[in-house]
Amino acid sequence: MTSVAVVAHRRKSLGGGLEELRKLLAARGFDQPLWYETDKSRKARRLAARAMEDGADLVFAWGGDGTVQRCVDALAGTGVDLAILPAGTANLLASNLGIPKDLPEAVVTGLYGSRKALDVGVVNGEAFAVMAGAGFDALMTRDADRNLKDRVGRLAYVWTGAKAARRKPRRTRIEIDGTPWFDGDASCVLIGNVGTVVGGITAFECAQPDDGRLEVGVVTAGGMIQWARVLARLVTSRPRKSPLVSMTSGRKIKVRFDAKTVYELDGGDRPATKRLKVRVKPNAIRVCVPTVAGT
Repeated sequence: MTSVAVVAHRRKSLGGGLEELRKLLAARGFDQPLWYETDKSRKARRLAARAMEDGADLVFAWGGDGTVQRCVDALAGTGVDLAILPAGTANLLASNLGIPKDLPEAVVTGLYGSRKALDVGVVNGEAFAVMAGAGFDALMTRDADRNLKDRVGRLAYVWTGAKAARRKPRRTRIEIDGTPWFDGDASCVLIGNVGTVVGGITAFECAQPDDGRLEVGVVTAGGMIQWARVLARLVTSRPRKSPLVSMTSGRKIKVRFDAKTVYELDGGDRPATKRLKVRVKPNAIRVCVPTVAGT
């Protein structure tokens, strides 16, 4: 019998809320799930680890990508399955995996859907499932987190993106699988496990979350005009066509900046650093996804 746990960001909403989630689980025979709530996504890691210690073999993560990332960090490599209830602003991992935003359907997916083994990326010792970024991406994310997303939703990224685009490129060196790959001024470094970012835009058209590799992109744009050119390519899903973008993939990535730089993991900003040490951890976590007919 599956032991179910819920790790919930109580400030996030989906369907009829957490009370409806309790009713939906009870209707399926899980009337006493392990239950943990928090008002900050960064606390979700500790709660997911506690759920595992308390005997859960399936953890429902209620929240946005930040909450899900913290649960991934706790559960990767443990054998405990993760079900996503996409109650956040962007819900990038859920969108890339086809997990429904309808609460009853998401619950059914978690309890009875297929289990898909996914890679995770690990940055400076912390796991992520969607993307990591430094420079433009991280500045945009950090500023949007300051209560702005709660007020205006995805429009927060438009406002903070315009501000971040004014930042001057920073000297950056990148090594891929032991070989020097980039040495120059960069305004954004993006490392992806999946392909689609905010707004359904495809940043990495070749990304597969189960191929044992991470996609790497570097943007050298400086100022609003050059960033507009890059974003135009992104909207048409052709970022590789931009002369301001370089892309590759690898299993181990080392990034060095000439000064401390803010970075982000799955939409959550982290303290500034001069180095990122990144690696892929293949088939590290099983996530519940919709079952495709005939499988």
